[in-house]
Amino acid sequence: MTVSSRPVRRTNRERRFDLRTTALFFLFVAILLCGTAALVRAAAHMVESRPLWIGSLAVVGVAAACLGRSRWRRVSAARYARRAAEVLEEAAERASESLEGTKTPTPATTVAAPVVPAVAGDGFVAEPTLVLEPEDATTVVLDAPAAYVDYTELDADAFEQAVADLCARDACQEVEVVGGACDLGADVLAVAPDGRRLVIQCKRYGEDNKVGSQDLQRFGGTCFTVHEADVAALVTTSDFTAPALEYAQQCGIVCVNGAELQAWCDGTGPSPWDLVVVEA
Repeated sequence: MTVSSRPVRRTNRERRFDLRTTALFFLFVAILLCGTAALVRAAAHMVESRPLWIGSLAVVGVAAACLGRSRWRRVSAARYARRAAEVLEEAAERASESLEGTKTPTPATTVAAPVVPAVAGDGFVAEPTLVLEPEDATTVVLDAPAAYVDYTELDADAFEQAVADLCARDACQEVEVVGGACDLGADVLAVAPDGRRLVIQCKRYGEDNKVGSQDLQRFGGTCFTVHEADVAALVTTSDFTAPALEYAQQCGIVCVNGAELQAWCDGTGPSPWDLVVVEA
């Protein structure tokens, strides 16, 4: 929960001694004293020379002071009232913030059974969860395959890892992502549930970019001789050209296009090793 913070005023600021400022201060004090002394001498001289005129000015000044005093009281009362209203408003805001900070979320009271993974339109599979009673607020995640996303939105490395996750989900053993600059055509290595060695090459292509026969020829030259594959598969997010499919059929390479990959992910289609018949 994010709590808004109030600005804090700094009251203890370090003051440094400034000789220039101090000298100016004493200069102003001296000028003020000299001016006051001059005014006092002038007033004394005027009292001696014109006492009647000075007395009239004194009476007028006292009357003005009395009138202004009552008005100043009214202004001061209004000022104090505004200040009191501001203090009360600030106290109310603080009390409201403190009450909001003490609110606690209501514990969940719904008990749900394990949910069967549902496939959304974008290829996302929700993970089943179990909500417990209020006294135990811990969320337990049941054993389930990892959530899948649209494979066309992944980069090359993430796509290879997603294909490896599919193999691990379907009970493959020793699943390993080996894609890289010197992978010799293999991106994912694994052992199928029936013990056959599985070698997969991943091609994350766009819809307009199909896997050609040259890609199949490069993969076919290493998958069996170098990696000793029992099942060799090329998985892509797009599709294959006709010459590529013909070459793959001759060499015994399984081709999995984007639609077949989605079916494998959803559980509505076979896995690559299920497409290769085991010889007696």
